[in-house]
Amino acid sequence: MANPSPKSPLIILRRKQVEARTGLSRSTIYARLKPNPKRPGDYDPTFPQPISVGAKAVGWIESEIDAWLAAQVEKSRNAQGGRQL
Repeated sequence: MANPSPKSPLIILRRKQVEARTGLSRSTIYARLKPNPKRPGDYDPTFPQPISVGAKAVGWIESEIDAWLAAQVEKSRNAQGGRQL
């Protein structure tokens, strides 16, 4: 019986790593997660939700952050009429 192909490891990013990867500030990351009537443009339902990694700690799944970033690039390029940057 052949061994199944190994899955890629699940990598958890902490908030500072998400900030560095996305270029977003702490407050903007959390604003993306929850609708706020005072700042409706900040909420992004496509932004990955954090997962609990401890009693008072959360992290984000790296592949979900990467997929969100790729979608932002695609959305930006489509908004520019397909023009390459």
